Amino acid sequence: MFLIDCPYCGKREETEFHQGGEAHIERPKNPDKLTDAEWADYLFMRKNTKGVFLERWVHRHGCRRWFNMARDTATNEILAIYEMGKKPPRKVAK
Repeated sequence: MFLIDCPYCGKREETEFHQGGEAHIERPKNPDKLTDAEWADYLFMRKNTKGVFLERWVHRHGCRRWFNMARDTATNEILAIYEMGKKPPRKVAK
């Protein structure tokens, strides 16, 4: 188990949070014009990165707010936590 520093509530145990998948996925601008294969690609195809990964988290047993996290999936080291809608810090290598 590790501690996550919620940008709204402060440090809490990992068990209070839920990982919500890859961050910074943009909804298609013209979804009506996508083929079934393109729509399926948007919905289901995600990266499975070993190393630095940008992901969404929600503080489900706290403030219930979403935020982004840059985490090394091999070591669970948290490199940065930042609010939804913001870009990852430059110090995070991608």
